[in-house]
This record gives sequence, structure tokens and C-alpha cells, in this order.
Amino acid sequence: MKYAVITGTSRGLGASLAKLCIEQGMHVFGISRKMDSSLKKMTESLPGTYEHHACNLANAEQVEKVFSTIAEQLFKRKTAYVYLIHNAGVVNPIDTSDKHTMEAINSHMHVNLIAPMITTSLFLNKAQKTDIPLIIATVTSGAADRSVYGWSAYSASKAGLNRFTESVALEQAQLKTKNKVILFDPSIMDTEMQSEIRSSSKEAFQDVEQFKQYKTENQLRNTDAVAEVLTSILFKPEQVINGKYYSVKDFL
Repeated sequence: MKYAVITGTSRGLGASLAKLCIEQGMHVFGISRKMDSSLKKMTESLPGTYEHHACNLANAEQVEKVFSTIAEQLFKRKTAYVYLIHNAGVVNPIDTSDKHTMEAINSHMHVNLIAPMITTSLFLNKAQKTDIPLIIATVTSGAADRSVYGWSAYSASKAGLNRFTESVALEQAQLKTKNKVILFDPSIMDTEMQSEIRSSSKEAFQDVEQFKQYKTENQLRNTDAVAEVLTSILFKPEQVINGKYYSVKDFL
């Protein structure tokens, strides 16, 4: 059996990824604060299963408890592969850094960086003890490689996530495990995050007009199309290249 653990399945790319995995007969564990009931309903007519776990990724204690419970289940079964997809992410706070509050920074970094680090550690520990192959896909952003006015938190968290992922991939290669860790850049998609970005003021985010233009000119990719690209990579585990940065732009 193949299992997929996906964060942020209540909407957007996470929901699209969960649907495709269910269609392929995979057993999906969705992690989000709210449940998308349509995913559970899909399993009535499709070969896969869906199990939702409510979790606030900004709460480290919740993250450790929920993912430890899931890991205990997955790595005790007769499992062919375990996929861990770090999809959930936040862009707020959008503003100049002098306007950021301690609470906003703390929540942002927990969701975008600390939660993926905790869950990666938990799953790798179980995978190495059981010899069950683990493939981890981390959703990143081009903002990790450039400075953006008003996105200091987002750019910093994504840059940290990239370096963490690349370092983990290096470790797994040198340890000669069966585990693989990759980065996936979905570029700009038609999601709620984009709506949040477009609602920003010019003073908080200088590029806001450009993002409004993406929407009016229909340049935002559909999340289903982006999910198809990522799953087409993951569903061929032997061909996944450990440590590689995959971009949707190379496929669509």
C-alpha cells in the first residue's frame, strides 16, 4: 500500500493533491484545521481512502502529537511507500518588517518552517527504523531566492525551508537511505493566498498591482493542473531525483 500525508488539504493545491491521490487508490491523511467533506465523499466511488486530522500547524505541540500518531500507524503496516507533502503555507504578514508583531512572526514561522521541520524529523526517524521508503515533497516559492518589499517573513521562511530541504536530501544521500526529499515550485496559482495578496495595500506590498494583473489576465494556474504535475513526479518514485528542485514551469 502507498500512503500520502498532505498538509493544507482544506482547499487549493492541497485539496487537488488529495483528490488525485485518492483517484490513484492511495490512502490519504489530510492535515488542516478544517475538513473538506468532498474528499471523504470521493472515497465512496474511488479506490483510495481519506482520513482527516485537524491540526493547527502554528502550534508545535499539536503538530508533534498529530504527526506522531499518524507515523505510528503508517510505519507499522505493510507499506510500499510513504509520501509526506508539505503543502500548507501562509503569506501573511504582508507589510514592511517594522510593522510585524511578535505573534504574527511566530505563527508564520511555525506554519511555513517549523512544522515541516518537526514532521520531517518524525517521519525520517520512523522510516529509518522500519526501512520503509519515504518521499518528502516540499512546496516552495520563487520568493525564497529574491527579496520582495513587504514579504520579508514569507521570503525568509521559504528560503529557510529550501535550505533545510536541501540539507536533509544531502544527509539522506550520504547515509545511503531509500528516502528522497525534493522541492516543488508551483509558481502562481489561483488560490485564496492570491486573494490575500491582491487585497494588500501599495504601501504594504509594492508589487500588488502586478498580482492583480495576473488575475485579470488569467495568468494564474489552476490548482488541479499543478497537482497533476507534482503527482506525475511522485507516482514514479524510482525516477524521483533526491534533492532536486522541480518547477511547474518545466512541465506546463
